[in-house]
Amino acid sequence: MLAGFSAAIAAGFDLPTKRADLSEADLKRVADVTRPTADFSKAEQYEAMQAGAATSINPVTEDSFSHISANIPFEEEQQFRLGNALFRKLWVSAPSSTQASDGLGPLFNARSCMSCHVNDGRGKPPEGGPSATSMLLRLARAAKTAEEEKAIAQADVVNFPDPVYGHQLQDLAVPGLAAEGKMAISYSEEPVTLGDGETVSLRRPSYTVENPAYGPLDPATTISPRVASAMIGLGLIEAIPEADILAHADPDDADGDGISGKAAIVRDHRSGKIALGRFGWKAQNATVRDQSADAFANDIGISTPDQPNAQGDCTKAEEKCLDMPTGVQKRLGAEEAPGPILDLVTFYSENLAVPARRKASFPETLRGKRIFYETGCISCHVPKFVTRRDTPDKAQSFQLIWPYSDFLLHDMGDGLADGQQVGLASGREWRTPPLWGIGLTRTVSGHSFFLHDGRARDLTEAILWHGGEAEKARNAFSSLSKEDREALITFLESL
Repeated sequence: MLAGFSAAIAAGFDLPTKRADLSEADLKRVADVTRPTADFSKAEQYEAMQAGAATSINPVTEDSFSHISANIPFEEEQQFRLGNALFRKLWVSAPSSTQASDGLGPLFNARSCMSCHVNDGRGKPPEGGPSATSMLLRLARAAKTAEEEKAIAQADVVNFPDPVYGHQLQDLAVPGLAAEGKMAISYSEEPVTLGDGETVSLRRPSYTVENPAYGPLDPATTISPRVASAMIGLGLIEAIPEADILAHADPDDADGDGISGKAAIVRDHRSGKIALGRFGWKAQNATVRDQSADAFANDIGISTPDQPNAQGDCTKAEEKCLDMPTGVQKRLGAEEAPGPILDLVTFYSENLAVPARRKASFPETLRGKRIFYETGCISCHVPKFVTRRDTPDKAQSFQLIWPYSDFLLHDMGDGLADGQQVGLASGREWRTPPLWGIGLTRTVSGHSFFLHDGRARDLTEAILWHGGEAEKARNAFSSLSKEDREALITFLESL
């Protein structure tokens, strides 16, 4: 039995221990091709095509994250384009003459999906600007009673909202309603001296809520900042078999290597069935559809069949919010974004292509790759997987992909802790984010801010913030010569 199943079995869950989509011969082939390399003299076969046949080989531009997967059948391209239009669509407050586009909020953080995921890329802190559209504050408290603890253990809920402000702070509101408040960030600089004497300054953030419109937050409420993640390769991530992800889990550190990856056990919002969480900063969502419906509900305040509350994140304490008109049009459906809209946005999100690697075979890149492996980074940033044969979408079927993530929860230490429990994830645990596309962040998103709250201003700072299970790898990086550190960053920038 896999070590990663101990937490799931303790909660009474039954998850697969072996892939059911492959023959024994294919299982051996997959094991061989996904085994980490020990040869850094040349690029591995197919390494530059990091999303398999779905990889985009378009020229590098600010639109590099917005291309359709290369192997999508022609007849499905229209679905992608319609989904793209809906992803960019600006929702308006109700009532409106544009009845197919109203229902915004009443409280919200953005008017469209693209407002947060600019160019389908990653978000950033406001950095002194007037808007924090691509960054928000999640609000939650841990369980207080045995009954609440049971609800989390059974994956019925991931945590409990603030009694007044709900699941997240909405800093925007429709006309006639006050927004909930504003996120305020302050930073303190902390110097870190590396092994060769070079000094790097890390900025430690502190978060508060300014001008809370409906009174103070509950004392038990924790605040967790989150920037929007890049949208590429999501359908391929969903197509990784649960058994292959869980094979890397070791919640009790049975092998004694200091890495204790833990599976996030959640419920699929649509089916209600237990599933492996793999999307979101704490892996709180099992599918791309779950992630999309959650964003519609909490970020934009738009109801869908999966989350049908037309008042969005309004709570009982926000009576005026609950009294505001909604955008539900019975002739169009029972929700503000009926099933076909959620279907198209999900399809678009599943099929945004991962760009091809740059300079994968260059000597400096290969040197950095060797160092990345030798310092232990691949213990969490697992290089490659092969997706399921039996995927609903053939474009994701049986592809060798290189996301550089295990999609498990890891204790990242006090420095990155937010103190907020999300399902099985503690206040110190985060899902390992995939690294593919990370080298194009500045090109696509116009900035180089990393980690869940954008505190790191470059990749070196991001690595130096690693603690907990990643502290050994972080210290190995810190002790490298300047030339070796630069080579490792060159490797990351090639992804």
